Parts: sequence; structure tokens; C-alpha cells
Amino acid sequence: MFVGRPRIVRNSIILTLAILTIWHLGLLSRALPPSSASSSTSSEWSRLEHLMNHGAPRTPSSNSSFDWSSIPFRYPPHNTTRLPSQHKPLPRIQHHRFAPESPAAAKERTKRLVAVKKVFQRAWQAYKTFAWKQDALLPISGGAREQFSGWAATLVDSLDTLWIMGLRDDFDEAVAAVAGIDFGSSTSSRVNVFETNIRYLGGLLAAYDLSGREVLLEKAVELGGVIYASFNTENGMPVDFLSFDAAKLGKGLVVESSVVSASPGTLSLELAHLSQVTGDAKYYSAVARVMDVFYRGQNDTRLPGVWPMSVNMRAGDVVNGSTFTLGGGADSLYEYLPKMHQLLGGGEHKYEAMSRAFLQAADRHLLFRPMLPRGEQDGDVLMPGNVNVDEGGEPVLDPETEHLACFVGGMFGLAGRLFGRAEDVDTGVRLTNGCVYAYRAFPTGLMPERVDLAPCRDRARCPWDEEHWLRERDKRPEWEPHLPRGFASAKDPRYLLRPEAVESVFYAYRITGRPEFQTAAWDMFTAVERGTRTRFANAAVMDVTRAAEELPLEDYMESFWLAETLKYFYLVFSTPDIISLDDFVLNTEAHPFRLTR
Repeated sequence: MFVGRPRIVRNSIILTLAILTIWHLGLLSRALPPSSASSSTSSEWSRLEHLMNHGAPRTPSSNSSFDWSSIPFRYPPHNTTRLPSQHKPLPRIQHHRFAPESPAAAKERTKRLVAVKKVFQRAWQAYKTFAWKQDALLPISGGAREQFSGWAATLVDSLDTLWIMGLRDDFDEAVAAVAGIDFGSSTSSRVNVFETNIRYLGGLLAAYDLSGREVLLEKAVELGGVIYASFNTENGMPVDFLSFDAAKLGKGLVVESSVVSASPGTLSLELAHLSQVTGDAKYYSAVARVMDVFYRGQNDTRLPGVWPMSVNMRAGDVVNGSTFTLGGGADSLYEYLPKMHQLLGGGEHKYEAMSRAFLQAADRHLLFRPMLPRGEQDGDVLMPGNVNVDEGGEPVLDPETEHLACFVGGMFGLAGRLFGRAEDVDTGVRLTNGCVYAYRAFPTGLMPERVDLAPCRDRARCPWDEEHWLRERDKRPEWEPHLPRGFASAKDPRYLLRPEAVESVFYAYRITGRPEFQTAAWDMFTAVERGTRTRFANAAVMDVTRAAEELPLEDYMESFWLAETLKYFYLVFSTPDIISLDDFVLNTEAHPFRLTR
């Protein structure tokens, strides 16, 4: 797929350059204190050190049975948009000076780091034993399930976690297996474009950025061809589900009339980065056209600044709709606005404009302060909710929080740093505290998938009002007597191994440097490990609202348990130079993309 020197000659050259570079870095490292080395330098050192120890990695040949780049598009894309050529210096994201660690504190942090790694290794070994090269592990029965096209979702999704945790032998084995994935064949006739993008393409790109393994870029380009085929439509908008056989024919696809807004809105980061690493602008150009539609419609919706949960991409309509949320269906659309600004080095103005408009609208309409019993966190807690716009055009708050929406704290913190808005950083901390509180409030130490709380009448002052809570509680048929005070319902009492709360804890710690967030992460980790542990790995919990010696479990382990949840726990207890937020931007599946300068 890539033209160049014969592989043996190329690898010899790489190895020679590696030796010279390591020698140079060795001299340089003697002149610099360890704390002055950037995470990118550390990553390069690890990559070159691996070359010295094991030789240049052999690049297996492609194993795909179909060449996606050969499709004759019925609707040839008009690729006129190029990656921004001008970057501007971005503000520092991470805290500028973390407090020095005492020997005892360093020992405790390392102990916690090792504990997280052991949980990952146990689950990874179970995947290798029972579900190798399949999408997902069944952690109770020791079986496997194909969920996303049969392309080994857990394997691809876990690549960068293996690298970050220093599990190089497992990484090498996984890369060899990835090289054999056939993206020309699928176990499903309809491919979920959103999931393929964030789990597979994101995983391949991040692992390539970290390791430099050429085969990972080759596989990313193959998969990029699959996703690019979803844009073979009359108006250039991508389909939500790709009809696999029809897409191969190139005769054109029909865009769905109703999809959740996150699906088309969460293709931008991965496709833009694929253009960055390949130099082929077509991927960025295709997705830029989609984001232009969102940009033009942002301030014309019934809640200006945010988009309805469902949109009609067939008509290019992202305006009509009355339901708005920060949770499932819309979440990562918003997450990618500041992250695209960061990835593109501030070179495309629309992402900053969209970010600022969204943050203002979300803070005004979609965030609420929950009324909590006296002494509980006081004013340091905010929660993300939903809004329904009534027939008169008035926004009505629905104070339901999803675990999926707990990413919002980290997003507000990141955006606050990028755009120099300290108040947004503070809002991010309060949102993070809200989800941490939801974990601690339940007897299992785990937050349910969906909860309702009684909203405060005033975000500035909110004393506990028993009668107000009882009225809110009685509105909801899902309320049960065992729920903690302050919670009006737990509409979905499950915990699905989700990462969003610890994701925001990770961002809060890296942005503020406050050790309280490491403490919160450890409390969450111990509760999660205790509640989800099975004979082989970890499983989703069916009800976290009731304490029990053994919680009821579901025989399923999502790939994001290894790709996101355990990675974020690990990074909270790593030194801040590991996947620094000043060197990487993480996609919605926690895959780190290296920032270009």
C-alpha cells in the first residue's frame, strides 16, 4: 500500500538511525534533569529502545480481501477543504507545577498504579484465553461474542493501553494479530460507522502514534477506506450504518433521515488525524463538510448553541427538534469541538466558535445544581441534565443525569484551559465532583447508569429542603425507598464498566494538580473492582443501588473496560508526563493522538 524502499533495506536504515538517535538522546539526557523531558521525548525513547532490544518490527503484509480505495464512487466527493496550514501557540493544559511527592506518597501512588495494571492484565489474559481475535469477552462463562463486525474490537481497542502500561510482549503479539484482520469481510451486513471510527480507527491511529509500527498505519488506511465509503451519498453526508456489500459496489448509499447527532458529529477527530498522518486531505475534507452543516445550524435551533439529540442528515437538517442532552446520543459531538480546536492547532476558527457557543448554552440551560442533604459537598457540585423545549418555546429542565454525561467535567476543564476561561475550569471541577458524589452516595460505591436528582431553585444558594425533595421524588414512579436522600430515582440501576466519571477525574487532576482527585479515583477503582470482579475478568453490574455480598452481574465485558476505564485509572496514578494533555488529545474512546507542532 505504501511505496518505498524494500523492507529489509528500510529497516536497516531505521535501525542505524535509531542507534545514532539513542546515542544523541543519551548525551542530551545527561545535560537535562529528568523532570525536563517531555512525554513525547519519553515516547520516542521507548520506541527507539525497543528497536535496539528487539530489532526493527517486521511489517506483515495486508490481509484484507478487498481494496476499499478502488471503489468507483457514484457521488465523487468534492475534496476542496485542506488541513489548516497555520497553527497558533495553544495555552498549556496541564497544571504547571505538581506538588513534589514524598517518598511515602510516591510509594503509595506506585502501589495503586500496579493494582490497576494487575486488573488489566487479568482481564487481558482472559480475553486471550477465551475470546482471542473476537470482539468481546464473556467474563462469567468464559465465552466470546461478535458485536462490531468481527474485527476483534477488544484487541484493537486495547492496543495503546498495552503500550502505555509497558506490556511490550503483549503489544507485539496483538499487533501481529491486528495485521491479519480482514477489513474486506464482516460478520455483520451493516457496519456501525460511529463505533468503527472511535474504537477501531481511533485505536489503530493511537497505537501507531505511540509505537511507530507501520503496519498499524496501513491497517488504519484500510479501515479509513471503509469509513470514507460511508460518504458516497448524494449530499456528502455519511450514512450511520454502512451496508457492507452495497458500499463495495460504489453505486451510492442513502443517508438515514433520523440519526442521533453524535453519530455524524463524532467522525471529525479520527478522520482529521488520519489526514494528518497520511498527508491525504480527503478524510478531513469529507468530515469538514459535515461539521460545516453543524456550524451553520448551531444558533438556529430551538435551544441556540446546542443541537437536538436527533438530526436529519439526509436533509442536512441539524436544527429541528425539541430534545437536548449532554448524555447518550449527543455527548461526543460536543466533546470533539474543543478537541478539534486542539488537534488542528487552533487553525480552524469554527471549532473555537462552536465550542464557546456550546459551553455558554450548556452552562445556562443543561447544567444544574442538585439539592443535597446538609453537609454533602455544599456548593461544589453540578450535574449535567436534559432539556425539552415546550410548545411555547420555553426550555424545561429534566434533571436526569446519565453516567455517559459524566465526561462533561473533563470537557469543560479542557476547554477552559484552551480558551483561557478560568470559570469553565471551575465548572468542570464542580461537574466532576458531582459524578464523584454520585459514586459515593450509593452503598456499592458505584454510580447507576441513569439517576434523577432534585434540582436547586437557585445555583448560588441551595439549602436542603425536605419537602422540595419529597415533591420531586413523588413525581417519578421509579423512586424506591432504599435510594439515598437527594436522589429522586434510579431509572437505570446498572453499572456497565463505563469510564466517563474517572475520565473527568483524570482531567481534573491533570489540569488542577489537586491530589484529592487521585483519592477520588482510588475510591472509585476499589469499588469498581470489588463490584465487577468475576472468575475470569470483570462484568457489568445489573443493580448498584443495593448493597450485597455478591452483586448481580451480566455476562459481558465491553472493549472500553480495557481501552478507557482502566486506562484512565492508570493515567491518574501515572506521572503527569505520561500521555501529557499538552502533547496528546484523546478521542472519545481514550485513544491518544499525538499533537503536531
